[in-house]
Amino acid sequence: MVETSPSIAIVDDDPAVLKALSRLLRSRAFRVQTYESGQEFLAALPAGLPDCLVVDLQMPEMNGLELQQHLVSNGIAIPTILITAHGDVELRDQPSLVASLRKPLQEKALFDAINKAVGTSPSAG
Repeated sequence: MVETSPSIAIVDDDPAVLKALSRLLRSRAFRVQTYESGQEFLAALPAGLPDCLVVDLQMPEMNGLELQQHLVSNGIAIPTILITAHGDVELRDQPSLVASLRKPLQEKALFDAINKAVGTSPSAG
């Protein structure tokens, strides 16, 4: 059986964040899809679920927490990492939430959270 690298979906309304995170994750052999809004991500779901979702908390129309709660309420459990440039948010007891990280993201914390989400051991690097 051939193992494929985990797929990561990134949802952020900032194109610079999408580009930087996408490059970083691809450099570690993750398969990456980027979306500029929660609605765009939801529209892509019929094509398949990612192994992990990295989503910005502060976005217009549908914020990251609303997106995560929408998924859970529809029976879609995707391990989710919430990222924010704004202060701490109370996130206890949120189903599927693996971590909440502050921007600017620390590479080690991001990869630790992704490894926890996809159930892999940390890679050397």
